[in-house]
Amino acid sequence: MPDAARVPNISLSKTGHETPVHLIYHDVLKATAERLRRAFPGEVMYAVKCNDNPLVLDALHAGGIAHFDTASLTEIAAITKQFPNATCHFMHPVKPAPAIRSAYWDYGVKVFALDHEDEFEKIVEALGPNAKRHKILLSVRVQMPAGQTVMCLSGKFGAPLGEAAALLKKVHDAGFKTGLTFHVGSYCTDVKAYSVALKRCRRVQAMAGEVPIDVLDVGGGFPCQYLGTEPAFEAFAEKIAAKYRKLGFKGPCKLFCEPGRALVGDGMSMLVQVDLRRRNDLFLNDGIFGGLSELRFLGPYFPIKLVSDRPVEPCPTAEFQLFGPTCDSIDSAPGPFLLTDAVRTGDWIEIGRLGAYSNAYRTRFNGFYSDRYQVVKGHPFWMLEAAQTSIEDAA
Repeated sequence: MPDAARVPNISLSKTGHETPVHLIYHDVLKATAERLRRAFPGEVMYAVKCNDNPLVLDALHAGGIAHFDTASLTEIAAITKQFPNATCHFMHPVKPAPAIRSAYWDYGVKVFALDHEDEFEKIVEALGPNAKRHKILLSVRVQMPAGQTVMCLSGKFGAPLGEAAALLKKVHDAGFKTGLTFHVGSYCTDVKAYSVALKRCRRVQAMAGEVPIDVLDVGGGFPCQYLGTEPAFEAFAEKIAAKYRKLGFKGPCKLFCEPGRALVGDGMSMLVQVDLRRRNDLFLNDGIFGGLSELRFLGPYFPIKLVSDRPVEPCPTAEFQLFGPTCDSIDSAPGPFLLTDAVRTGDWIEIGRLGAYSNAYRTRFNGFYSDRYQVVKGHPFWMLEAAQTSIEDAA
C-alpha cells in the first residue's frame, strides 16, 4: 500500500495559494461499490446528489453501480451522457412538468417518485396519453417519523400513511407499475429505523387493499463509519432482508436502496493549506462554503493529518478549531480537531472521509472555489492506520 502522507504528482511547495485539492481514492470507491452490492439483497443505486464528480462516478461504475438516484434533469442528462447504458430513477418527489416530460421522452426514464395527488396528476399530464404506463413505475414516498437520524428529512417529503395508501391505489388503478419508497434521514446509526420504516410501508400496502407493488425502495441514510462505532452497511442490509421477508409484501416487490454517504464517504479527502496558525486556530484555504461543510454540520468526525515537505519532529497532539478563507464568521468548524502540535503556517493537512456532500456543496462565495482533483491509487492514511491498529490489537 502506498504512503498516504505523500500525494503522487503533487508538489506541495508549488501547489500555491487558494488551491485546495480534492483527493479521489479510486480503488476505495470501486471496492466499496462492490462490497455494498454483495451485501444488499437487491439493487444498489447511487444517490448522485451526494457527489456528482465524474471521476467519482467512474469509480462507482467500475464497481458495478448501474442504477442512479437522480433528483433533477441536469443529473439525468449528466449520468446518461457519461454512462449511456445506466438506469436513472427520478426520485425527487416534486418535479417541474417539463423535467418529467423530458426525462421520459428524451432520456428514457421510467421510474418517478411522488408523495402527493397533485404530483400524480402532474406526472400523468406531463407524460401524455401515448406514454406506455405499464412500463412506467411510480414510487410513492411514505412519511417517516422524526428523530431517527442525525439529519432529519421527515419534514419536507413523504405522504402520511392514509394519503400514501390512497395514492398507491390510484397509481395502480391508473395502469402504472407501483412502488413504495422512504428515507429514514441522513446518517442513520440505528438499524431498527429501517424495521420501523418497512412496517409502515407494509401497513400502507394493507390499507391500499393489498395492491401488489413492483419495487420497494428503502432509500438511503446509511452512514459512513466516521467514528468506527457506526454499524457497517452489512448490518443494515441483514436487518432489511430479515424484516422484508417477515412482513410478506405482496407483489414482485424487488428491493432497491439509495446509498450516497456509505458509498463515497471513505473515497475522498481534501488537501488544504494552513494560511495562518493563530494559537490553536487554523485558518485554511478552504472552508464550509467550499468542500468542508460537513465539518460544521457533523462535527469533528473526520480524520486529519499533517502533510509536509519539511522535516517534522514527533510532537504531541493538540486541539484545534478550523476557519475557512471567507470573511464570514460562520465559516468555521469548532472541533476540537486533534492534530500534531507541530503544524504551522504554510503547512498542508489532509482531511479524510470527505467523499459525501463536500464538493457537491461548494459555492463561489468571496471568490473562493475549490475545483482541483487528483486521483490517488491505494488506500488513504485513515484506512492504513485502522488496519495497523487492528493488527496491534490482534497481537
